[in-house]
Amino acid sequence: MKKLLGIVVLGLLLSGNAFAKKNKNTWDYPLLAYKGWEIKGSDNHYKFKSNLRQDKNVLKEFKNNKETGIISYLLFEDEKIVIDVSDIPISVEGDKIIDGLLPSHSMGKSLVSYVTGHAICDGYIDSVNVKLNDWPLIKNTLYEDSMLHDLLNMKAGDQKYIGERLKPRIDNMLKKDKERGNVNVIGLVRVMNKHLRGTEKSKLIYNYSALTTNVIMNYVKHKAGADWDKLLHKVFNEHVKVKNSVQFQKSSRKYAQTDFDSARYSFYADRYDYLRIAKAMLDDWHNDTCAGKYLKTIYKNRIKKKDNTKEPDDVGLYTKTYGGQFHFDIDGLKERKILGMDGIAWQQIIIDFERKRIIVLNTLDQHYNWKKIVYKKIKQ
Repeated sequence: MKKLLGIVVLGLLLSGNAFAKKNKNTWDYPLLAYKGWEIKGSDNHYKFKSNLRQDKNVLKEFKNNKETGIISYLLFEDEKIVIDVSDIPISVEGDKIIDGLLPSHSMGKSLVSYVTGHAICDGYIDSVNVKLNDWPLIKNTLYEDSMLHDLLNMKAGDQKYIGERLKPRIDNMLKKDKERGNVNVIGLVRVMNKHLRGTEKSKLIYNYSALTTNVIMNYVKHKAGADWDKLLHKVFNEHVKVKNSVQFQKSSRKYAQTDFDSARYSFYADRYDYLRIAKAMLDDWHNDTCAGKYLKTIYKNRIKKKDNTKEPDDVGLYTKTYGGQFHFDIDGLKERKILGMDGIAWQQIIIDFERKRIIVLNTLDQHYNWKKIVYKKIKQ
């Protein structure tokens, strides 16, 4: 049984079990098992206007969403939602979808960066140029004395232990002790004490990894101290003005074996609140708020990635640069200021700052036609 929101399309009634069988291993860690910091929705939430139209390419992907994996698509332009289609199952892999909350996967890395920008704006951190030399947890590890801007650009010098530079690529799992070494599960205390104490950083080159983001997030949490919940409330409730509760996850205490609440970048929100977050970033950029200046700073200091343009396509593979946990410079559109967030199974948020256009796309698998319903929409 399904809930179809926005444009009603006959023939889109597929069972949740059909999704689950095909799209194994693309859902995130169970929401309740890793329940973290919940930020309540705002009574003064941002209210969208709409002027809906049908799009044959988007509808085609939903008509065949048993194969394509697409479950939600929003296009925002001219200050209105103009395409709004969803087909969200009740459960995936036996986990009930609670209150419409959908996992960010690695899009959450970008949201950690946005929180970092607000932490700088609120004075918890001086700037992106600080050294992480005031945090006992990372003392005598390769992360000690790292520059925050290097970590934001995925230049941590950790490529001997984790990340896309390893062959085979190990993003979430440390190279050694693979059985218990998932950095999204065991928490930073165990990562540092068991795996990285006494290590030294390697050459600072781009090396995409989950651990780098979790180091950033927990550094911000460390600097905010008792105000961590207050900071998250200010970002998402007061600034973004989400309508419903959103949350970041914790690492599991079962493996952490510590009282330290290790944060991880996995984020949950409903489809419209993801759009609200993107709209807040768009407004920040154009209104030159402190958070907007942060976004412009990380854009200015972005670095080149290796040439990733290849099949299959998504914004992570189709961009030439990376800055502040965001993807920039889409192939063929490098002259335009376009920000991309990307997660496994092709979760996508694309913000075109120049044309004030946003696409938010949630999926269970990465088999939809990215070029037709994302790239061409941004390009036009």
